[in-house]
Amino acid sequence: MKKMQIFKILPLLILVFFIFSSFRIKATSYKCMIQMTNYSGEGAYIAISLIDPKGDYEKTLHVQGDDDEWYFDITEWWKFQGKKRANVDAVTGATVGGGERAINIISIDDDKIDAGYRIRFESAVEDQEYYKDDVEFELTSENVRSKIEGKGFIRYVRMIPQ
Repeated sequence: MKKMQIFKILPLLILVFFIFSSFRIKATSYKCMIQMTNYSGEGAYIAISLIDPKGDYEKTLHVQGDDDEWYFDITEWWKFQGKKRANVDAVTGATVGGGERAINIISIDDDKIDAGYRIRFESAVEDQEYYKDDVEFELTSENVRSKIEGKGFIRYVRMIPQ
């Protein structure tokens, strides 16, 4: 008798599983190149963050600079990161010096594109300046395929969907 009930419920459970698995958010990987200006001094720490439509931090996408002792220099990002204390080890790389470039792969959920979200690149160099929005732009289908000029240590950022 119990076996008969299981066979009646099983198709329903399979249907529910397929419905919920189809709602999974898809993400696209982007090759992100950061070209630095020619400056002298230490390597720059750069935080790449996803900013929600209200202007609040939602997620850290990547951090250039793997010595967490200096993360507080990226002031605004650290206010967010310091509260969340998320493990950023999986999304870090070395600092980037003056005139150098870094190429990283970042992943952005497809539902964030053309939905009012922004991407922000903050930069800081030891004993020099900090730029909250060295590069910041709206995540649109067009912008994720273009070159965006920086205001501080970053000369420009170029993103290419993978």
